[in-house]
Amino acid sequence: MALSVVYAVDTGHVVGALALTGADAPVDVAALVGRALPLRVSLGEGRTATLPLNARDLAVAAVDDEPAALADPLAFGVELTAEGKPKPALVRLPSWTEGIALATDGLTVTVKVAVARTTPVVVLVSDEQDTHVLTGEIPAQQTQVKLPVTLVADSVHGVLVLVAGWAGRLGKEKAT
Repeated sequence: MALSVVYAVDTGHVVGALALTGADAPVDVAALVGRALPLRVSLGEGRTATLPLNARDLAVAAVDDEPAALADPLAFGVELTAEGKPKPALVRLPSWTEGIALATDGLTVTVKVAVARTTPVVVLVSDEQDTHVLTGEIPAQQTQVKLPVTLVADSVHGVLVLVAGWAGRLGKEKAT
């Protein structure tokens, strides 16, 4: 069995994994996901938010077998070599359960430990028919970044948070 992963180029997060028997996965990400890879999250009351990751922001890598990546892909990351090629071993990313604060004027991401170097952050926030794509960085020796977005008070949104070096978070959040 060969494991292939689709990962976010900016942060290295694995966002999808597939195991194939007797065949290699396509190297073109669009051949696997189309124009976008949809991640879905339940908002409750029968509503679901779809957060599409654009194929141009994704890449494919053939990696060593890691069965846990099939069940929880956001817990893993892809590291690149000095030449920019994906390393065959996936990296298990540290998890975090708190640190996302969604407000009517923005989303604040706070990690548990100050980052050693400037760290990229990519966030997708569902909003009715639209998806807000927010990008930013946590500065070196800091723990948080606030990304601007305008939302309605008490509205519920699907949120995908990718902070390089930390496990990805996908869930629902209420704007306060």
